[in-house]
This record gives sequence, C-alpha cells and structure tokens, in this order.
Amino acid sequence: MAALCAGVTLRSVVTPRPLNLIPIDRADDPRVADFLNIRDAQLAGEFSPAGPRYMAEGELVVETMLRAARPAESVLLLPTRLETMGELLARHLPPGAPVYLASQSVMDAIVGIHLHRGVLALGRRWPLPTLSDILRDATSALVLEDLTNHDNMGGLFRAAAALGGPRPVVILSPRSCDPLYRKSLRVSIGHALRVPYTVASDWPGALDAINAAGFATIAMTPSGSLDLTELSRDPGRPARPAIVLGTEGRGLSDDAMSRCTHRARIAMNEGVDSLNVVIAGAIALHALV
Repeated sequence: MAALCAGVTLRSVVTPRPLNLIPIDRADDPRVADFLNIRDAQLAGEFSPAGPRYMAEGELVVETMLRAARPAESVLLLPTRLETMGELLARHLPPGAPVYLASQSVMDAIVGIHLHRGVLALGRRWPLPTLSDILRDATSALVLEDLTNHDNMGGLFRAAAALGGPRPVVILSPRSCDPLYRKSLRVSIGHALRVPYTVASDWPGALDAINAAGFATIAMTPSGSLDLTELSRDPGRPARPAIVLGTEGRGLSDDAMSRCTHRARIAMNEGVDSLNVVIAGAIALHALV
C-alpha cells in the first residue's frame, strides 16, 4: 500500500479495533464537504440535515472531546496524527465513524487556512440542562454576564475545570458568546466540552434562583466592599460559591450586582484599576473553592 506520508501507511497503525479510514486526495471530494471552508456561524445553525454542530480543533481538544463522551461524527486529520491518536480514536469514536486522512496541502485547501494542528473533529451539540438541574449537584459556579470575548470564555472554562472543585459549572447570560466556538474550545483546551454549562434565559433573575438553590452569589467588582482575601479566610465563607463576572470594561450591570449576596474585590497595587476577567475568575476560584 502506498504511503500516505513519509513512513506512514494504513497498515502501520495498530488500534484496538478497526477504524473507518478514508484517504482524501482532493479538497472537492464530496465526502469532506462538511469540513469545506466551514465557519462557526454555519456550524451553529441548521446548515445541513445533521443539525447544529461544532468543530473541535487540535489534538488536545479532540482528545478531551472524546474522553468527555462527546462523540465525533467524523474526523479529518494528517496521517502523522493517526500515529499518535489512532488508539484514542479507536476506543472512543462511534463504530463506523469516518476518519478522513489528508496531506497538509489538501487539508489546508479543505479548511481554507493553514491548519498546523493537523486534526479536526465534527461533533453534534447536545441539549443544555435547565438551571435547576445544573445547580443540583454543583460545588461551585462561574456566572458570566454578557461575556463576548471568545478567548476569555475559553480561559474561564479552563479555570473552572482546574480550580472549581469536583463539580464546577458555568452559567451564561443570554448575550454571552458561544463556548463551543472553535476559538473558545481551543483556548479552553476542550474543557467547554467537559464542564457542564447552560444559558440562563431569565437574566438577571437567574441570580435569584441561584441564591435560592443554596449558593452565595459573589459579584466580582473593583468597588466591592469585601476584600476577597478576607472572605476566603472567614470560617463562615460560602460553602457553595457562585462567582459572578461581567464583561471586560463595563463589568457587571447594577441590576446583576444588586441581586448578589456579596460584592468582593481583589486587592491590587495603586495605579491598576482592574484585572483581565479570566485572571480575576481564577483568583476567586482559587480563594473560595
């Protein structure tokens, strides 16, 4: 069998069960039409009979996706990535799911950009839980109001996964950006596929429901009356913190802050008015969870 790339053939990759490997040698092959110049806005809508989907990019993101039991419908990758990912794909892909193999030049032509990470996986979105369901067993929550920066969204999911205790969750206001946007997923290293989240349609009234569920809602604001360090050292500090963060610049709305049980600040040196929202969220999680 001809080599797919230097030193790699289909027979050279040993996996626990056979993969549905499909070599692709041209960008207009109809079998990879779902990957052809697709943008995130198209994926989120009804652009095909398969319905709303998302795209995971990069080996670490795809690995997190599969280990989090978010099955991939299909995978497009460089043959060299098959050497490192073959066993993982065989263990976690649904039986028969196509694994398309393409050279770097063909992959770049399919995707429309130079994709140096060498792997894409197409997944289907899932129904989001209700607010009451997601709060039931959560140990901590990040509550995000109108967060529209995809880098920040991904960074906060990563912080929640790392610092949010055994069962962190993320709750979004309706005007927040999409956690499954390709860049958000990449920055989160796939943890937006692992940390449960939902969108609170009743905003900011959802904060009242979060309080009623036994959480302490802690608005993070430079004007907060409580020093976060003091709150973290208080023996009576909240057992189930819900850390409420606003968008860069404007911060939390007055209406949202008025519904929170605490207003906390992070002590900073003079001349610095605020921190990036990801840094602030990570510090708050580390201090309170």
